[in-house]
Amino acid sequence: MAKHTLLLVEDEKTQRDVLAAHLEDAGYQVLKAETAESALGMLKMQTVDCVISDFHLPEGSGQDLLESVQTLNPSIPVILVTAYASVDGAVEAMQTGAYHYLTKPVNIDELLMVIKRALQHQILVSENIRLKKLLDDQHSFSGLIASSARMEKVLNLASRVAETKASILLNGESGTGKEVLAKAIHLASPRKEAPFIGFNVAALPATLIESELFGHEKGAFTGADKQRIGRFELANGGTLFIDEIGDIPVEVQTKFLRVLQENYIERLGGSTRIDVDIRVIAATHKNLETMIREGTFREDLYYRLNVVNIQIPPLRERKDDIPALSQFFLTRATETNHKSVTGFTREAFDVLMKYDFPGNVRELENAIERAVILSRESEISLDDLPESMFQLKSEPRTGQSASGMDAQVEALEKELIASALRQNNGNQSNAARQLEVTERKLRYKMQKYGFKEK
Repeated sequence: MAKHTLLLVEDEKTQRDVLAAHLEDAGYQVLKAETAESALGMLKMQTVDCVISDFHLPEGSGQDLLESVQTLNPSIPVILVTAYASVDGAVEAMQTGAYHYLTKPVNIDELLMVIKRALQHQILVSENIRLKKLLDDQHSFSGLIASSARMEKVLNLASRVAETKASILLNGESGTGKEVLAKAIHLASPRKEAPFIGFNVAALPATLIESELFGHEKGAFTGADKQRIGRFELANGGTLFIDEIGDIPVEVQTKFLRVLQENYIERLGGSTRIDVDIRVIAATHKNLETMIREGTFREDLYYRLNVVNIQIPPLRERKDDIPALSQFFLTRATETNHKSVTGFTREAFDVLMKYDFPGNVRELENAIERAVILSRESEISLDDLPESMFQLKSEPRTGQSASGMDAQVEALEKELIASALRQNNGNQSNAARQLEVTERKLRYKMQKYGFKEK
């Protein structure tokens, strides 16, 4: 792994060399500058991960350098050091964008801790920028967001078939985005200027499905007091999306097949032939081949619909898509609800990545909108996520070893949690109060470290 590069700006040579030696011993690559001007020149020529600068410099101040860094690359954290500490100076530096403000003589351990936090912060900022760019550039087949290899294959197939008239059968669990993909296919097709008409078979009683699809004439049946245009007719020239095709009654399947074969319909109660030119995209979460064997779905209709089959994987099998989808839903939810939430805490994001999402993309969207509405901070935290997300289905992390400071932090957290639970006879509410964390955060940590609830 490449070393992080620090730029140390200090006009006093002895102090500069001593600090540089400590930083190099800690594993960093260190660039040294005496003035704000020379430091700025280095920043323009080399990649720097963090700047540590004395506040009082010849040819400009640390505050001037800070402002120049903010203009040049605002993602670089700047730590200011001064021998003349003042509340006003610290406030001004932090308001201008300094990551931290230390006083001389510098405590090396404190400086190293601040640098580590600053670099972690920089990684999160860079990831946030990358995700936002991903939303615009990476893979947007008619606005769809996907970065996983599996979804790239899905979108590649969808883009190739979009230009044809072939019927498409979308298979996938509920909430995987079948209708979103169907709309994307329509928008990428020559029919994009014509209507896209969606129809969810499962949303209506069986007695109304035929009328919804084919329409009816006035007086066709009791209650038909006026003519009604059906979905086939409304979609003429465009795309008809039939969701949950497996729920269509067998008696309607025969008429549906005739439309696909002969390209015309007759309204219920009518005898006039109405020619239709439509592209059908059907979707289901059911196994239609099993239904064929059971006699509940027509085999000939299945093959008419299944000219091209696209399998949409569940979200738990394409977790690489979670970061980009999460940022997209976060941005949309903040705009819709007029909130100023900009991201996720590391622990909250960890939960999102570990959760299996039985409700798929729809559940992720719902969870993030809920979290945005409930959040009182600039980032979504564990407290903002639904309780169900803490019932992790994956096994607690065992056999994996952390190293260095991370290992020490984990060991300390485990010891504190175990001690608090012992002192409170396993009562998590009391243990959480003693540890000064929420019950939700305590439960999350218990699951993370493999504690068993009593």
